[in-house]
Amino acid sequence: LQDLTIYNPERTITVKGSTEACSNAEVEIMKKLREAYESDVVAVNQQANLIPGLNLSALGIFSTGLSMLPSTPGARGAAAATPYHPFAGSSAYLSSLYGAPPAGAFPHQHPVPEQEVVNLFIPTQAVGAIIGKKGQHIKQLARFAGASIKIAPAEGPDASERMVIITGPPEAQFKAQGRIFGKLKEENFFNPKEEVKLEAHIKVPSFAAGRVIGKGGKTVNELQNLTSAEVIVPRDQTPDENEEVIVKIIGHFFASQTAQRKIREIVQQVKQQEHKHAQGAAASQHSK
Repeated sequence: LQDLTIYNPERTITVKGSTEACSNAEVEIMKKLREAYESDVVAVNQQANLIPGLNLSALGIFSTGLSMLPSTPGARGAAAATPYHPFAGSSAYLSSLYGAPPAGAFPHQHPVPEQEVVNLFIPTQAVGAIIGKKGQHIKQLARFAGASIKIAPAEGPDASERMVIITGPPEAQFKAQGRIFGKLKEENFFNPKEEVKLEAHIKVPSFAAGRVIGKGGKTVNELQNLTSAEVIVPRDQTPDENEEVIVKIIGHFFASQTAQRKIREIVQQVKQQEHKHAQGAAASQHSK
């Protein structure tokens, strides 16, 4: 029996005994599954509110993905659904990760998910497990997630961490990072009783950094309280050639994902406001 991981969420229960005893055992087991199902529905709804636009139940990470669960405990003869696979590869499955855009949002073109870049830092000793034999694991991970995944060279001979550069749309980021977190846990790079917490870096436009921090640090403090992740926006950063600065996020998988999505949301709002302001200024100039 394999341990539960973020991408191996199933365990096998074997029941032995008389027909009646097995039937009674099944009833009790299904009662417990139903209780877990109802509890996880609440959890999914809460997470969905934290990660804007992301349909977590479609990922199958929670028990709401258990389509084989019968409508009543112990019901026999219910239609047996195909066992769910939390990270199936079909395009229809992937398209269910995000809801359809609002009507009229893209009147002249098909929406193209924005490519995001996240730098995820993993223990140096875990690099081999992520790459796999002859690079097979990292290639499979990239195909599965629909992302570009590269491991940067070590900064020095004694470096304790290596940077994994993940490039792809939001759902690809979610899946690629989820598998990396899961792999590190599965391969025991962290204590079994310890949560896998990694540091992630994302870049935001320098003009939006102040909004991420908020007045007196209010926004970043609210982000940390909401997500349980540590969010750091160094104030003394010099913007890079693209006028961007780094935001550091440290936490377990869902904490990190929630913080990333919330920060992207703030940046998008700032960009929209800047765009409207520029349009207004142009219209005012034209009317003169």
